[in-house]
Amino acid sequence: MNENLDIETFSITEQLKTNYEGIIDLLGENKDREGLLKTPERAAKAMKFLTDGYDINPKQILQSAMFAEDYNEMVIVKDIEFYSLCEHHLLPFFGKVHIAYIPNGNIVGLSKIPRVVDVFSRRLQVQERLTEQILDCINDTLNPKGVAVVIEASHMCMMMRGVQKQNSITTTSGFRGAFKNIDTRNEFLNLIQARLS
Repeated sequence: MNENLDIETFSITEQLKTNYEGIIDLLGENKDREGLLKTPERAAKAMKFLTDGYDINPKQILQSAMFAEDYNEMVIVKDIEFYSLCEHHLLPFFGKVHIAYIPNGNIVGLSKIPRVVDVFSRRLQVQERLTEQILDCINDTLNPKGVAVVIEASHMCMMMRGVQKQNSITTTSGFRGAFKNIDTRNEFLNLIQARLS
């Protein structure tokens, strides 16, 4: 099984490499000059890594570390760094994800929450969908009393091209269950803004 996956990965990487060689040619560059000799292969491997989220089931990540626990207050993991590719221009967008959930009989290993973020961010994305996918995955898998997700990101498609606004930040949010209550939501928003010393 692993051997078949290795062969498939090699085949995809080789096809990507050939396509990157074509892109370099179309841009008027010489793919055979020293600085570009290994660029198509490196770009192919990078693209495969940056989109490896298609190959991973995020629900299984959460299910692998669920524990019965009576704790029923808010659990927050904030400032989770993420890097993704905008599906419209294949340019990066990146920033931080803040996630909270209120357990309903089960908690999850804290490291699994950033791993879920990685799975969904390593796909061709838009920030709005990324927010919803993280939210729905945690909500559907843990069945908590509530889930909240806020993403703050910088988009290279806005910074490097188009409107060229280098200091703009895009914020998206999503709330389920108890976080529909304004007091619970405000508690979460205040806590992710707080800097504890």
